[in-house]
Amino acid sequence: MKGWVERQQSRAAWAFLSPALLLLGLFFFLPVVAGLALSVTDFDIYAIGDFSTVRFVGLRNYVQAFTNPVFGTALRNTFYFVLVGGPLSVFTSLGAALLVNAPLVRFRTFFRTVFFAPVVTTLVAVAIVWRYLYHPSYGLLNLALGKVGIHPIDWLGDPHWAMPSLILLAVWKNFGYNMLIFLAGLQSIPEELYEASRLDGATAAGRFRHITLPSLGPTFLFVAVMTMIGHFQLFAEPYVMTQGGPLKSTTSVVLLMYQEGFKWWRLGMASAFAFILFMIMLAATWIQMRLQRAEAS
Repeated sequence: MKGWVERQQSRAAWAFLSPALLLLGLFFFLPVVAGLALSVTDFDIYAIGDFSTVRFVGLRNYVQAFTNPVFGTALRNTFYFVLVGGPLSVFTSLGAALLVNAPLVRFRTFFRTVFFAPVVTTLVAVAIVWRYLYHPSYGLLNLALGKVGIHPIDWLGDPHWAMPSLILLAVWKNFGYNMLIFLAGLQSIPEELYEASRLDGATAAGRFRHITLPSLGPTFLFVAVMTMIGHFQLFAEPYVMTQGGPLKSTTSVVLLMYQEGFKWWRLGMASAFAFILFMIMLAATWIQMRLQRAEAS
């Protein structure tokens, strides 16, 4: 009787899971397998009309990717965006969470709404607005700098300033989501720990270092991994604001992949770019998780 009940429960579980598994297989795993197959072929615009022209080229696309100077530039730009913009976004989110969680701050609900509002706005619309903010002649940012005697900066036209400008936009656009994650982590810390530390004479800095930060360890891991994955997929900001310029200083791997696949119709090469980026993201995620486990132990 017990075995029959377990079999019925197993069948019911598979019946409920089957629609979701079918959708995942159809719209996620199947495209991934198809993309991997494309990456080892010379699939291009001619192959769309005649599949007989497709040839198996093995790892040639991957070799050409690493010998392509444009891909190297795009990879460096992407790492720059991740290594600078990622930590900046995480710590901005943590600071905002600490601010709106402080008991002495009034109108905390209002600030949470204001900080989260950029997350739900359309990135393309936001990027267009920020293009006017960055305008070298009549942008509000240069007008503000002029008030303090600083000469105007061509934010999006100068190769040295273009990527920092995109990083600033990305941090402003996305920190509200991570703020809510940190806020949930802060509110899950038992208040008794803070009360005990106050009785022992711990300062605010000491409580933050010895209670808040260790308690937020799993939250930090989740936020760091999700932020890193999102930053590696840099596309909309340079596509709308700079088109990869100036001098390819904002060309990202995903933007280059888009250009290869849908501008030049070299879909085999574009698929190779995608899987190289996937392996980099997978390795970076694994490293972050190992570091977190090492710190926890």
